[in-house]
Amino acid sequence: MSGKKERNKERREKRLQEISLLRTIPYSDHQRWWSQETVAVVTGANRGIGFEIARQLAGHGLTVILTSRNISVGIEATKALQEGGFSYDVHQLDILDVESISAFVEWIKQKYGGIDILVNNAGVNYNLGFDNSVEFARQVVDTNYYGTKNMIKAMISVMKPSAAAARIVNRIQDATLREKLTNLETLSEELIDRTVSSFLQQVEDETWQSGGWPQTFTDYSVSKLAVNAYTRLVAKELCDRPQGEKIYINCYCPGWVKTAMTGWAGNISPEVAADTGVWLSLLSDQAITGKFFAERREINF
Repeated sequence: MSGKKERNKERREKRLQEISLLRTIPYSDHQRWWSQETVAVVTGANRGIGFEIARQLAGHGLTVILTSRNISVGIEATKALQEGGFSYDVHQLDILDVESISAFVEWIKQKYGGIDILVNNAGVNYNLGFDNSVEFARQVVDTNYYGTKNMIKAMISVMKPSAAAARIVNRIQDATLREKLTNLETLSEELIDRTVSSFLQQVEDETWQSGGWPQTFTDYSVSKLAVNAYTRLVAKELCDRPQGEKIYINCYCPGWVKTAMTGWAGNISPEVAADTGVWLSLLSDQAITGKFFAERREINF
């Protein structure tokens, strides 16, 4: 291992040790803006990082709603979590299906009136380990970008007014951003969509390798690049909401995690990977929005 890689590894391990220590420190009464009446939705929560985010949020005393494409799998996950004595609910949700999203929103309105936190964890990756096929690029982009975008648009309408502000947390992976998606002044939903469409067209034309796209985990990285850009765009659109109706939206990278999505090739556990997503969900006294975090630290765009 080169000297630079060794130093990076040491820094990362030191930071993970710091986070492990921080997680042992309970939130003070002043920091706890939430209660058991606070409702958090975690998509794709039947396994992996989503399951762990749900477990940790419930452990902090929130009411957590797990969603899963397969309701039977979701129910089994909920049963496992309920053994800890915390408050969970479960509902079927396919973020690729507009009707499924609409049904979920109506169920939320009827049963809970609204939600306080949305963690967009659901996503797909068809490459295991360090493979880099784009065979399923369309499915990856549709799920990770368009599905997440549709969830954000649908759920904003049921986010509860709160002095502490509602929160949206989007899970992404660190990806090199294309220059045209970094300028917030010119960024638009249409531009993001065109960029994604351009990538998919190049995949179809078999020219994507010379298109300047990330050369590792390409389809997954492009889909999450788009979520990253959309997060900043929505933050800008929501920033003028009056106090009491604020919604803070951020994204985070969980790291290279030992889950089915990585073929169990990761180097950190789901428990550790979930930490930053939970931390962003529960931030108090800080109006942080439109940012990207890893290991509880902001990463500059």
